[in-house]
Amino acid sequence: MTFNEANTVEAFLRDLLCGGITHHTAVGPGRARRAGRLSGLGWHYLAARDLPRSSHQVLVEPHLREALIRLNPEIAAQPDRADEVLYRLRAILMTVGAEGLVEANKEFAAWLTGERSMPFGPEGEHVTVRLLDFEDVDQNQWVVTQQYIARREQDTTKRADLVLLVNGIPLIVIEAKTPVRLSESWLDGAIQIEVDYQKNVPELFVPNLSSIATEGKEFRYGGVGLPAGDWGPWRSPEPGQTEAPALKRLEGLVASMLHPETVLDLVANFTAFVADPQKGRMKLIARHQQVEATNRIVERVVAGRPRQGLIWHFQGSGKTELMLFAARKLRMHPELQNPAVLVVVDRVDLDTQHSAAFRAAELPNMVRAERTEDLVRLLAQDTRKVILTTIFKFGEAEGVLNDSDNLIVLVDEAHRTQEGDLGRRMRRALPNAFLFGLTGTPINRADKNTFLAFGAEEDANRYLSRYGFEESVADGATLPLHFEPRLLELHVDQDAMDAEFGQLTGSLTDTERERLAKTAARTAVLLKTPERVEAICADIADHYRGRVEPHGFGAQVVTYDRESCVLYKRALDRHLPPEASAVVMTVEGGEQEFAAYRRDREEEARLLDRFRDPGDPLKILIVTSKLLTGFNAPILQTMYLDKPIRDIALVQAICRANRPYGDEKKHALIVDYLGVFDDAARTLRFDEKGMERLITNIAELVAELPEALRKCLAYFSGVDRSVFGYEGLIAAQECLPDNATRDRFAADYVRLARLWEIASPRPPTDTYEADYRWLTQVYRSLQPSTGTGRLLWRSFGAKTIQLIQRNVHVDAIQDDLDEVVLDAETLEAVLANPDAERKAREVEIRLGSRLRRLAHDPKFRPLGERLEALKEKHLQGALGSIAFLKSLLELARDVLEAERTAAVPHAEDPGKAALTALFEEVRNERTPIIVERVVSDIDEIVRQVRFDGWQSTHAGERIVKKELRRTLLKYRLHKEKDLFDRAYGYITQYY
Repeated sequence: MTFNEANTVEAFLRDLLCGGITHHTAVGPGRARRAGRLSGLGWHYLAARDLPRSSHQVLVEPHLREALIRLNPEIAAQPDRADEVLYRLRAILMTVGAEGLVEANKEFAAWLTGERSMPFGPEGEHVTVRLLDFEDVDQNQWVVTQQYIARREQDTTKRADLVLLVNGIPLIVIEAKTPVRLSESWLDGAIQIEVDYQKNVPELFVPNLSSIATEGKEFRYGGVGLPAGDWGPWRSPEPGQTEAPALKRLEGLVASMLHPETVLDLVANFTAFVADPQKGRMKLIARHQQVEATNRIVERVVAGRPRQGLIWHFQGSGKTELMLFAARKLRMHPELQNPAVLVVVDRVDLDTQHSAAFRAAELPNMVRAERTEDLVRLLAQDTRKVILTTIFKFGEAEGVLNDSDNLIVLVDEAHRTQEGDLGRRMRRALPNAFLFGLTGTPINRADKNTFLAFGAEEDANRYLSRYGFEESVADGATLPLHFEPRLLELHVDQDAMDAEFGQLTGSLTDTERERLAKTAARTAVLLKTPERVEAICADIADHYRGRVEPHGFGAQVVTYDRESCVLYKRALDRHLPPEASAVVMTVEGGEQEFAAYRRDREEEARLLDRFRDPGDPLKILIVTSKLLTGFNAPILQTMYLDKPIRDIALVQAICRANRPYGDEKKHALIVDYLGVFDDAARTLRFDEKGMERLITNIAELVAELPEALRKCLAYFSGVDRSVFGYEGLIAAQECLPDNATRDRFAADYVRLARLWEIASPRPPTDTYEADYRWLTQVYRSLQPSTGTGRLLWRSFGAKTIQLIQRNVHVDAIQDDLDEVVLDAETLEAVLANPDAERKAREVEIRLGSRLRRLAHDPKFRPLGERLEALKEKHLQGALGSIAFLKSLLELARDVLEAERTAAVPHAEDPGKAALTALFEEVRNERTPIIVERVVSDIDEIVRQVRFDGWQSTHAGERIVKKELRRTLLKYRLHKEKDLFDRAYGYITQYY
């Protein structure tokens, strides 16, 4: 006697389902309840020979006829009506040759879920026909049988190992393989079902919910049309199951997925029919994590509290489908009385993606709010549908839009735009709604905390459902991430560069020269050095031809900015055919330098479809910010990363490449030219105890908000905060008469602003918000601004960049580093000293704060530059966390030593000083002006009207120029030659 599939896996599954072979004759409805070695799941066993059917019949019609009479009063009144229903069902089976298996299965599924009716009511009125009882499980007949024969008219015969029938309908087909033969696996069983059974006896699969394949180790399932390689695993929710022996683990999986309640739930709520451009039409069945999360959401809404929850499922694990299943089950749940479900995303392309997915799955009663007016109208009318919208539309709406407590909000990418003003506005607009946040990368910081924004206190670890990185990879939902560092060594000819720079800037002051050099030496300039771009693109081309192209995969090149996209495209075209790559980036209407890369939404969609097509020559997408989140193209396997990205944005970007694709794609490969691995590892690491401590601290800090607000308002005692315009601003500024008072107010406001951001997105009272916004405007009106003047940069910037690029050379690409696999063991090794990064960040913040206060003293400028250089090297990965910390501590000692030996003079406002020098220069007997008054007027009005980044906008330039002309006219200086241009130049530089 040997172990084989019949006496091991097949027999084990049968006994798990029915508790052992006890039933050999016909059985009625109800669930077996027999004590013994195996308790069973409530299925009855019937031998295939005892089923009242011929091998040419797919349905066990006597059982189904009994169920129709039992479950439908109208049919019970006239039992011959059951034959009319059976005739309709047989007709569906017969259409499989003409319509195809997926379409026939879809039509039969509509009958299973009660979407079809017959004219059996009074006066021929149509009434729903029930094939299954979804409310009372025991009203159904549950049968498991073995060696179920299916035969076509042309005598093609197939024999399924196990078939599970409900009310005579074969809903589940199981193919068991032996656990003791290494040459066989679950995949052999899945291929047998897909290639052999579904092709030769497709009628058997017309009523099919799911097929299952197992060899006792893996337990995989899939719907009709889904390729066998894409079948997914089911996981048991019971803790410790992953460590159990194989057959014991199988017992838990069967008990979880094939329990009668679960089977009915899957039939009613967790299937969808979709079309894939490469794979065609198919039936999707929800993955175990989607079923678990959906049911927890529904249970919470039915219970009525708590009214929020965080769904944390790793990138690429199917959150779009999760929202589809959740929205449908919420809408159909009888206890929820037709709720409205609002799906909120934070990007237009995600809105389009979700809308397309929901429409493809034929989600009923779905509407897309494309404009703010649409959203306001739909919510005001209390529209009970599934509404898709973007978070930004709440920023354009005012007040409460819907105060119903029968509104459920599902927020995708909940870690991004939900903290801050948009999150507060949405919550104010929907004060009584349920809020569920879905994210693959939650943020756990004091100022932005996804756990606090959506996590309920009642949930362990603040999440309602979690499906992590390791689980996702283990299930095959996503692939492992491999990193291959290929760092460049740059050589800077400092002497030659200093000599050229001195000649170029000889007419400038020392201050102007310093500002110009600092701007030109930023990361962007170095990364775009022509020699460096050429070296990287040559390396990308070699790597792609050798490692990516032979397998038929696609790649992404992530560059620093849009200009870099163009530079890399030109360089790649010198090494690869031009049709092999394309730039995908945002181009505005007036940007002529990028006009060749402008595409509308339809053109871009067609381009991306070409990239997904394995037969198309387009294999490489060159991007900078587009397609780094939400983009789904399983053919993408390699990402060439040459952009300094950190934290959540980095993880989201690299996960574009982790989608499964065929048998050859075993992992996603990140070719790293900047050294981001440490940061990726740190971001993926999650410390639940640390998260709980941080949330506790946040709660304590939020409690301090009212007192911090009161302290800031105390500076403005007697000021009427309802008065706006310059009168109100002058009244506020007069309460801060000197630098010492302004510094104290600034310190108190900065603390208030931090507390306010920590309290987000839960909105404080309206009174708090009005006061906070008023204080913010006053603070900004007093806040000094620094930066390199635009006129100076326009004059020298291009030449300065050229000389830097002429003197920066690439010595070599370090391609001898071993490939690093981003898995749990590597994470643990990299993060053996997790406190180093936290301590480094703390020292960096303190040093930066101190050096900013000392920036007016030339002695401290080199120290500030050292700090910026260290931060840049750490950002680029050239300094690890521990080395970065050591360097920061050395710098801190030097700063303290410099402070001890220097007397720090009082800083003069550089903007006022420059303007004062200018007007002193032009004053003569024809312009008897008081220079101090002119400068003060210009300084005050510019600080009132400017805003962050105003120099880069047409609106900002227009309003500042208008006020400057008005002031010069007031003092009759508008006719002075070049005065306006020179004054405006200083304003752009210092304000």
